[in-house]
Amino acid sequence: MPRQGTAAETYVAYGMTQKLFEACSMQADYSIPQVSQRGAQVPKTAAGEDLGVGAGWWYEDLGLLPTFSSWSQVTFLHMYLLTVRLRALPSHESFQTYSRHLIDHFSHNAEHRMDVLHGLTSRAIRNKFLKDLFIQWRGVLAAYDEGLVKGDAVLGAAVWRNLWKASYTESDGSELDWAKVARVVSYMRRVTSELSQVTEADLIFQLNHPSKEKPAIFGKSVSDKSMVDAKR
Repeated sequence: MPRQGTAAETYVAYGMTQKLFEACSMQADYSIPQVSQRGAQVPKTAAGEDLGVGAGWWYEDLGLLPTFSSWSQVTFLHMYLLTVRLRALPSHESFQTYSRHLIDHFSHNAEHRMDVLHGLTSRAIRNKFLKDLFIQWRGVLAAYDEGLVKGDAVLGAAVWRNLWKASYTESDGSELDWAKVARVVSYMRRVTSELSQVTEADLIFQLNHPSKEKPAIFGKSVSDKSMVDAKR
């Protein structure tokens, strides 16, 4: 790692956090096929959000809808987990540099999605949404920090508020399966533990790339579900 406070550190931090953000963003990535179809109408959720197409366990196992809101909250969750790890950097100044670049990458990507996927061509409207997202990010940091300290029940409540929007029902109207919330809590605990064992230089290589010995840190794990099932 370059010496803290130097131009080299800023340059390295920018490139590294770009890769880290990409690992966070791809967890609940989605597309809007109608964007490339002239005159096609984009389907909406019951809440009026653009409904896209997505794959992966966040959508298929947990039942989240592939929307901008789901993507942003799942991305925030992974950015938070990385933020916890980056707090162990040698100095507060280094941590500030890395965390600032991480949220900047999110903002650039979010604005691009608003424009290209959701047709928000007005820069003023996009800026308003970006300010709202930054406020949400500050709330995510506080809520998940409290959960990590106070226990799984508090962390689960924060997950429920952010990912399921404090709803007691699934997207299809059925009663929410609380085991899904517990599974996310188990996931966060596991990822936090595994990240603590990885050096900063190796982070970008282990988040999404499984090895023969163990699966990738980010991603579906049988152990997360098994731990929840064992406590039911």
